[in-house]
Amino acid sequence: IDEALRRRLEKRIYIPLPSSEGRETLININLNDIKKADNLDIPEIASRLEGYSGADITSVCRDAAMMVMRRRIDGLSPEEIRSLTKEELDLPVTFEDFEEAIKKINKSVSADDLIKYEKWMTDFGSK
Repeated sequence: IDEALRRRLEKRIYIPLPSSEGRETLININLNDIKKADNLDIPEIASRLEGYSGADITSVCRDAAMMVMRRRIDGLSPEEIRSLTKEELDLPVTFEDFEEAIKKINKSVSADDLIKYEKWMTDFGSK
């Protein structure tokens, strides 16, 4: 792109993927109001989410939290589901729920994308 045209465009800022500590923080934020199993290993989950964006991590956490509900209502009729009490649905999210969610939700940013974004920031980014 011509330099004069590029100056007229909005600034773009490259935000790298979250670090291990950042991923743990994002998981904890997303699980703030969610009941967690006592043996839920947040650092291990964070390590498995390497290469995931913040939005991807949020999706994994939401899906894992929904696994609790899916597990509880599996095989029940609509009437049985409606008759469940809030306490019966208030089950903790487990490591296995995260494993299932990670299998279903892929990274949205590829290694090639990262190279492209980093090159763009080197060439045109704010300094």
